[in-house]
Amino acid sequence: MKKVSILLILSAICTLSGCVKEPEAQHTSYETITLSRETVTAPVSWSAAIRGKGDVYIVSRCTGTLNDIKVKDGQRVKKGDVLFLIDSRSAENALVHAKADLQTAIANRDNARLEAESNKELADQGIISDYLLRKSLNTLQSAEAQVAQARAAVRDAELRLDYCTIKSPVDGLVGNIIPRVGDVIQEGTTMTRVAGVSEMEASFSLTESQIHALVSEFGNLEKVIKIAPPVTLRFKDGAEYSEKGQITSFSGMVDQRTGSVSCYVTFPNPNGELFSGMQGTIVMPFEWQDAMLVPLTAVVRIQDKALVYKVGADSLAHSAIVEIEELGDGLRAAILSGAEVGETIVAKGAANVNENDKVIW
Repeated sequence: MKKVSILLILSAICTLSGCVKEPEAQHTSYETITLSRETVTAPVSWSAAIRGKGDVYIVSRCTGTLNDIKVKDGQRVKKGDVLFLIDSRSAENALVHAKADLQTAIANRDNARLEAESNKELADQGIISDYLLRKSLNTLQSAEAQVAQARAAVRDAELRLDYCTIKSPVDGLVGNIIPRVGDVIQEGTTMTRVAGVSEMEASFSLTESQIHALVSEFGNLEKVIKIAPPVTLRFKDGAEYSEKGQITSFSGMVDQRTGSVSCYVTFPNPNGELFSGMQGTIVMPFEWQDAMLVPLTAVVRIQDKALVYKVGADSLAHSAIVEIEELGDGLRAAILSGAEVGETIVAKGAANVNENDKVIW
């Protein structure tokens, strides 16, 4: 009994005095790499939205009853083809009145001119005063201004009448027709959309780092447009579009919400395979110069952050937040900041690493 009591007392003393053995760092074997720089060309891809380069919304520029619809949804039209007819009787009457007002204004001007010419002869002979001559000349000037106003009113009435016949401004495909025959159309009403289909435009976003890399390689965005390689369009099912596209423009301004710049690529559409509203993927070969490349298995994503595990001389893993850019091959990424050449990081299984794990390599 005394031996048991002594053992219990010694055990309690050891516990109170910190004799409990500290847990050792976990020893795990991971594949690692040492960071270096290299130049590599790899495809980079971006999600893109496609629309007709000549897409236009057809908007009514007059008010009236819709008398006739000359096209159907999805119909192919040429520039100048009639799409809609709006009741033109009110516009026709307005044009008649405007022309009548013009004739009256012309007659008044001619009478004022005759009076001014007559008064000039009388003034030259000293029969009437200079005041009466100037008055008649002012009347002529006012009459000429009224003629100009009346001519403008006629042109305006002709435009209003022309607006009753709505025509397609481009070659393309008619979208959904919104109004129906008999509807009262107000000025500014959207009738449909005509999608230009001879050329299609794909828009996508480039990150600031990608824009910086392009400018560093080519000098400026204008040179990028001139000498950038052709790009490929990949459909959602993975098939590639047969025609190559060319970069045509950049938005020239960074979107503060996304930190990106919009880029536009034009694709020929000779067979009408592309339609406005389609989604796809733009693929472009991109040269990464002096890039620190790591496999994606080395990167751990936590919300909007990316981190890697660096391995020090003590063989312990320590997390570090890095900025990366994926190469587009689904396998590799370039570290842009947060790590240095010569550092060792966990290359595979990084998602399973814990802080201060003992890494054996």
